[in-house]
Amino acid sequence: MPVKTGRADKNGVVQVDYKKCKACGMCVHVCKGGPLYIENKRLVVDYSRALGCIACGHCAAICPQECITVEGRDLFAEDIIPLPPRESLANYEQLKGLFLSRRSIREFEDREVEQEVIERILDAATTAPMGIPPTDVKVLVLKGRPKVREFKDDMLGALKGMVRIFSGPMLTILRPVFGKEACDMFRTFLIPLAKSYLDEDRKGVDVFTYDAPLGMVFYGFPGADATDPLIAATYAMIAAESLGVGTCMLGFPAPLLKRSKKLLAKYCIPPKSPIGIMVIFGYPAIKFRRGIRRRFAEVRYW
Repeated sequence: MPVKTGRADKNGVVQVDYKKCKACGMCVHVCKGGPLYIENKRLVVDYSRALGCIACGHCAAICPQECITVEGRDLFAEDIIPLPPRESLANYEQLKGLFLSRRSIREFEDREVEQEVIERILDAATTAPMGIPPTDVKVLVLKGRPKVREFKDDMLGALKGMVRIFSGPMLTILRPVFGKEACDMFRTFLIPLAKSYLDEDRKGVDVFTYDAPLGMVFYGFPGADATDPLIAATYAMIAAESLGVGTCMLGFPAPLLKRSKKLLAKYCIPPKSPIGIMVIFGYPAIKFRRGIRRRFAEVRYW
């Protein structure tokens, strides 16, 4: 039975070159959808088994004879590509160094992020894992300071409404619905932060998107896994860091977009879409000389 997602409702199609196939069974071992099995020393494809072909591509990626191709569900034969040699990959220390070097950048040089760099960031982010292929992640790219500023102005307009609703007596009324912890969060953090955004904006200072030259909003199809856009955004941030581009995640735009039909319509985002996060990008205007180590709140082995 085909697994239906926001972008697919049919099985992928597995094609086997039986002149090359040795029925080694490696493809069957990694096929978690279930349509592949060995019978009478021959690889068989039966889409009615289990989940059918979800077009994960694992069978084609692992085949030592390179005799399997998979297409459908936004996967094409040319998407199965050779891996770089192991010795060319980043080792643990290099990767950790990249992670440690990344800081939330809020001061940017007065230069745009080149289109080629944007495309490389997006290309790297497409490798992010997802629940069920094909990915349901969509990306709204706000290219150039004028576009980012327009988006910021829209968000602050929506923020004014949120401040009016969740300030003062109304928050007390909503306490039985939201709960004490949520209301305390609004009162002690979210509302004061929102007011500071609005106050600084009236002074001509952007502390919402920090006058960044590039922004990306990661979201998904209605009903899709809400974590997928967050993972893709994280991959984009790491890719940007490797290219010398600074990044900062912004959490406020997501709830503001979700509760504004007008803004969803303006930016062509379907209602009820899981909106993960916004990331701003730009070349850092300052250089950090030290990294900062963090600790998890808790690590438990069970």
